[in-house]
Amino acid sequence: MDQTLGVHETLDMHEILMFKNICLTKSATMSAIAQDPALKELLGQDAKQAKQDIEQLMSLLGREEK
Repeated sequence: MDQTLGVHETLDMHEILMFKNICLTKSATMSAIAQDPALKELLGQDAKQAKQDIEQLMSLLGREEK
C-alpha cells in the first residue's frame, strides 16, 4: 500500500504547521509578559505541546519529501 501524501494533504499539513508556529510564538510571548503564575504555567504547557506538534508535523513532512 502506497503511504505517500497527496498534494492537497501536504498543503494542509503545511497550513497546520504554520498555525502551530503562530500558536507557539503567541504562547511564548504571552508567557513572558503574564503576571499570573497559573496563566504562565498554562502558556508554558501550551508552548511545550506546540513544540511537540511541530516536531511531529516536520517529521511527517520530512518523510514525504524523501
